[in-house]
Amino acid sequence: QVQLAESGGGSVQAGGSLKLSCAASTRILGISEMAWYRQAPGKQRELVARIFEGLQTTYADSVQGRFTISEGAAKNAVDLEMDNLKPEDTGVYCCYARRLGVPFWGQGTQVTVYSGSWGQGTQVTVSP
Repeated sequence: QVQLAESGGGSVQAGGSLKLSCAASTRILGISEMAWYRQAPGKQRELVARIFEGLQTTYADSVQGRFTISEGAAKNAVDLEMDNLKPEDTGVYCCYARRLGVPFWGQGTQVTVYSGSWGQGTQVTVSP
């Protein structure tokens, strides 16, 4: 049994960056593929990026050039660097691993990308 632990989700303004990390709970052999999938509200789960045998990578067209998947520092770990995030990248991101033909899934981590911008702010003072 392979348990996957994800980290790094959160909220970010459009154009910002986030990094997701996923690690298998045990140091085992035989994991040939790791990937990130996402599911947006009301939509089907889709492949975001995949790394096979630690070398071959595949990306969804919608994230090509903005996201980078790579092996993590530890064995059986994978990172997903997400740059220039867009509101349509919002969703639950799930880590996936395949070992000896058997798929395993993480529980998922929420990524929210909001549009809009912040003003500089204005001071309001209320005297007694």
